[in-house]
Amino acid sequence: MVVYAGQGDPRRSMALLWREHEQGERTAPGPKPELNVDLVVHTAIDIADVLGLQALSMRAVGERLGRTAMSLYTYVASKNELIDLMYDQAFAELADEVEQESDASRDQGWRERTRAWAGLLWDFYLRHPWTLEISQARPVLGPNEYRLFESLATLLHTAGMAPKTISSTFGSLLNLVRGMVRTAAEARQSQAVTGVPEDEWWYARSEQLEELVPDFAERFPTLTLMTTQGAFDNEDSTEPYLEREAWETLQFGLETLLDGIQRHIDAA
Repeated sequence: MVVYAGQGDPRRSMALLWREHEQGERTAPGPKPELNVDLVVHTAIDIADVLGLQALSMRAVGERLGRTAMSLYTYVASKNELIDLMYDQAFAELADEVEQESDASRDQGWRERTRAWAGLLWDFYLRHPWTLEISQARPVLGPNEYRLFESLATLLHTAGMAPKTISSTFGSLLNLVRGMVRTAAEARQSQAVTGVPEDEWWYARSEQLEELVPDFAERFPTLTLMTTQGAFDNEDSTEPYLEREAWETLQFGLETLLDGIQRHIDAA
């Protein structure tokens, strides 16, 4: 499922995204709270975190709040507008973490701080996997999305990277993390969705390959060599194989990318 941001009225949506009043507190059990935009958005995030965007509707949010769907439209005009607000509000959590990490690691080098930035982004997506369904083709353009960009841009600019290169670097890092964490998030969800544990799924199909393709080693000699050398072994059975593999692939790609960034910094 791919969701495109910015499908609501531009003036209204942007005004809500950039509203400057204090964020409302989350609800606790008890009497019905007074409705406001922040309460609606936080409630929608709670639903999406547990059930995904497919389960999100104005009716579902209203029921969670003990209200009708119609009562929400005074605050948020449509589901599309709500998703924009949810996305940027979720990123407020990440932007706060990044800024706190930046303050605590000012004495570290840019590579260490960039690794930390990527790690926080990875953890964020696993906490809120529904945000991976929001297309990057049309960004939300909210304040917290910009805070995340600003944090890395400042780090790279301070390290000496040329301004024209910073945008491409941000895109490369963002999409590297998004690409690998999507696999990790799907690995976490696969058993719940299919009812089949990951190891059981792999073993069943591996046995079929051995039976149906007896000449596999001759047809795919390099992959067979990798298998015999343990390239696909699951050494830690406590976590899904694909999740661990995605994390290790991210680390490899990140270090390679950081080497390239260093060359750009040196050239600048």
